[in-house]
Amino acid sequence: MAVFVWEGRLANGTMKKGELEAADKAAAGMILKRQRIVPTKLKAKSQDIALFAKGIKTKELVIFTRQFSTMINAGLPLVQCLDILSSQQPNPTFKKVLAQIKQDVEGGSTFADALGKHPKVFDNLYVNLVAAGEIGGVLDTVLNRLAVYMEKNESLKNKIKSAMTYPIIVLSVAFGVVAILMIFVIPTFSDMFKQFGSALPGPTQIVVNLSNFFRDFWWGIFGFIVASIIAFKYIRTQQKGRYYTDKLFLRLPVFGPLLRKVAVAKFTRTLGTMISSGVPIMDGLDITSKTAGNMIVEEAIRAVRTSISEGKSMSEPLEQTGIFPGMVVQMIAVGEATGAMDQMLGKIADFYDEEVDTAVEALTSALEPILMVFLGGVIGFVVVAMYLPIFQMAQNV
Repeated sequence: MAVFVWEGRLANGTMKKGELEAADKAAAGMILKRQRIVPTKLKAKSQDIALFAKGIKTKELVIFTRQFSTMINAGLPLVQCLDILSSQQPNPTFKKVLAQIKQDVEGGSTFADALGKHPKVFDNLYVNLVAAGEIGGVLDTVLNRLAVYMEKNESLKNKIKSAMTYPIIVLSVAFGVVAILMIFVIPTFSDMFKQFGSALPGPTQIVVNLSNFFRDFWWGIFGFIVASIIAFKYIRTQQKGRYYTDKLFLRLPVFGPLLRKVAVAKFTRTLGTMISSGVPIMDGLDITSKTAGNMIVEEAIRAVRTSISEGKSMSEPLEQTGIFPGMVVQMIAVGEATGAMDQMLGKIADFYDEEVDTAVEALTSALEPILMVFLGGVIGFVVVAMYLPIFQMAQNV
């Protein structure tokens, strides 16, 4: 028996929520119906623990999905596939999840419902695609598409990480070098300059003052950096804060266009995969909006969904959002007209994957000399400032 969380409307119109035990989701719905409750929300209660989110990597999930697809395609029963993959799984956390899924399927639950009990491992996209594959009898094909989607989505994430990591590392090194110079090296020179008895040149005095500030208030600087990081993370947990920071990210001069291309690639890849797997477009847009990763893009996709529900085409509201480029809108319009929406979305996703590659390479190439000049300029200024009094003393002698 599984535990289901529900929300529903009673006969008198009041809303109520609770939990109940049933063999599967259909049985839970029948229990609520007998109690004269109209359910507005009904889902299996999560059996995950916090370790699951950290213990299972995307690569492991992709391998499982591919192996499962191959076994289903070879004609092996569902429970046998889960038994084999569970016994061969090296990750103990994933092994336990698969054992629970196998137990649920043996108890009469559908594969999709069994996966849905582990949302930290299998997200809504995964569960809905599996459900569509089960209904359509093409589970092996859907699983193979899922594996391809996850690989390309992970590749997209890695590209963004590589674009962000390089400048962060260089700036961190620059800050570390300057901090060492200010705290340990400059004070030695400063003590020596005091013995000269003459006024220090302007640049030297600036560096000495900065050194004194670093030494006296290093705890304040460190505290400010830590507090800023904590404050930013807190702001991101608030809906309004996340909305405005997401809006700011899209407007950044260099990273903004890159993030837009990533958003377009992810949207078209996700929606194309869902449509080709048999998921209705309204459900596909709803799930795609939740996986957008940016509230501005999510809001735009929801506006598209609302517009389609009113009988309009998909391309019109996409153009009105201002998020999606004209080429994307026109290609989707062609896909709608020809009835090949999934193929067109796949082509757009492939094109923007390449665009992201090009943008990341261009960004890295542009940042490298800028950061090197910045780092060299800062260190060069400090070194010259320290030697100016020595040169001045030599002239006087």
